[in-house]
Amino acid sequence: MSAGAPAAGLRAFASDNYAGVHPDVWAALADVDADHAPAYGADPHTERLQEAVREAFDAPDAVALPVFNGTGANVVALQSMLPPWGAVVAADTSHIHHDEGGAPERMGRTKLFTVPTPDGRLTPELVDREAHGWGFVHRAQPAVVEIAQVTELGTVYTPEQVRALADHAHGHGMGLYMDGARLFNAAAALELPLSAFTTHAGVDVVSLGGTKAGALGAEAVVVLRPEAVTLASLVPERDLPADAGPRERARLAVEYVRKSSMQLSSKMRYVSAQLTALLEGDLGSRLAAHANAMARELAGRVAAIDGVEVTRAPEANAVFAVLDPQAADRARVRHPFYDWDAARHEVRWMTSWDTTAADVDSFAAALGEALSHGRRR
Repeated sequence: MSAGAPAAGLRAFASDNYAGVHPDVWAALADVDADHAPAYGADPHTERLQEAVREAFDAPDAVALPVFNGTGANVVALQSMLPPWGAVVAADTSHIHHDEGGAPERMGRTKLFTVPTPDGRLTPELVDREAHGWGFVHRAQPAVVEIAQVTELGTVYTPEQVRALADHAHGHGMGLYMDGARLFNAAAALELPLSAFTTHAGVDVVSLGGTKAGALGAEAVVVLRPEAVTLASLVPERDLPADAGPRERARLAVEYVRKSSMQLSSKMRYVSAQLTALLEGDLGSRLAAHANAMARELAGRVAAIDGVEVTRAPEANAVFAVLDPQAADRARVRHPFYDWDAARHEVRWMTSWDTTAADVDSFAAALGEALSHGRRR
């Protein structure tokens, strides 16, 4: 079922992609629009992003490569971490498996081994269902474990859970990649800095999601451990400065992949400035904390409505519930949202940085009316 198109002045709970751009991010865009600047990332704003990323992730060797969207970030990152015969172990509910139009396979030529999970989170034991067969020429070789923070089921990995996966993956000679489309929501949910569940937990490469956090088409591939970029070994010495270290080699390898994957922005300063605005002053985490709080408020309000069953307590900014599909269709006319599992009559409601208490009130009222209408009939 489509979420439907919201009428003018109405608010949607379909996706945090529906939300607009935060005023501070618009201000950052205006600042970089004041004059000319070098293209393709050779500008001071992209260099400022590098420093902001290294500080936020507590990773002195980190390098951030801005891209246009989350799918692009995932495709570029995974290509960079995989040998040509490599495969990715991921949850069967993962975004790279269900919601990217086959881009990892079509554009990145990436084999995905998917594993069922009870709550969207992988564990070392679940990884081992597919992490095997090394040296067997007839099977793609597991080389990367992919997790999402926040998962597609709205769950959040703790630093301890990430560390267990990182140690397990590294013990097998595999890398750990984190899809961070909602990374700020995870930081807010855990009440921890980004570094606590990425760099300090053993993540090798992470995507930094800005679009859902209040930006306009701004994401980045962040290499935290240069040694995890498998393709770095293919960069010829002639392409590198004489004193280049692992970070420079990894950066150039990912840059080559980014360009060939059509994710290199010519006016990169406009992407970089948005991400810097979200990182500096913890703006992204503060906005995400508000979105998460609104999800908790929404879950509490709708759980009290007869005919609504909230299926899991919200850990970040997603609320899942089961209700009559006809009532769902009536409610989504005023506040669009998506079906999640149509067979179970389960829907998903997403809150955003700009969701207000009034939005929650209006939605709860619309949902109550939609359900009571069905009972009257």
